[in-house]
Amino acid sequence: MTSPDEPSILQEQPCPVCGKNTLTLTEAERDIPFFGRAYLFSMDCSDCNYHKADVELSEQKEPCKIQFEVSQEQDLQVRVVKSSEATVKIPHIMTITPGPSSNGYVTNIEGILNRVRRMIETARDTEEDDAIRKKAKSHLKHINRALMGQEPLKITLEDPTGNSAIISDKAKVSALKGAGSPSG
Repeated sequence: MTSPDEPSILQEQPCPVCGKNTLTLTEAERDIPFFGRAYLFSMDCSDCNYHKADVELSEQKEPCKIQFEVSQEQDLQVRVVKSSEATVKIPHIMTITPGPSSNGYVTNIEGILNRVRRMIETARDTEEDDAIRKKAKSHLKHINRALMGQEPLKITLEDPTGNSAIISDKAKVSALKGAGSPSG
């Protein structure tokens, strides 16, 4: 018998994309300090490389908006829980909206910024329009300076499920307006 913190793994399941019995389902329950009990889910197909992951809380939360300003190098280590339904916003640089292939994950501020940096680098390297490439290079400078603790940068998570968090006293949490809540 497995302990509550050991992942439950089901292998050789049918993949929703390729239909082959090459999908591995993983579920783990974790206690995330200052956040609570959470369930981490993932699906990985060894044949077509399909991947889907999510984070859900054991208790129902209200839709939320979490704002955080990266102002010093220590802020890069602040823990982030992002559900697959959350939108990530970095003003004047990028907004990552959830879609069918959006994943939930547990990371830190540095991990979020590195994901954004990779997305901007891909856009820079594949874009044919010089103006867009130039803008991408400018955005990369801001991200890289923030990663070195040399430039402040704001990050906002908006989650209609309430399953996201930035775990820091500096994080400002408010209700997400217009998220389908009874009052909004």
